[in-house]
Amino acid sequence: MTVDISSMTCYFRHLQDIFKEAGVKVTNENKKQIDQVIHKIVNTKYKNCPLAWRRVKERIQTDEMAKKAFINELKMLKLS
Repeated sequence: MTVDISSMTCYFRHLQDIFKEAGVKVTNENKKQIDQVIHKIVNTKYKNCPLAWRRVKERIQTDEMAKKAFINELKMLKLS
């Protein structure tokens, strides 16, 4: 089951292209797990969405190599 954009975490709607490139399909069952992993990737306490989104934006908008590294980390997800 695919997740409706309106029910996504605060910043997921901005990451649709990133998720697609990483081959990550967000579902109701895995969205929390993906959110936790993204917080870990950007070294942010879980549920601090504003800080997580700010750090994700810094990675994907300012440096193409950092963007690719972020996508590669998402590709490595082992979703249950």
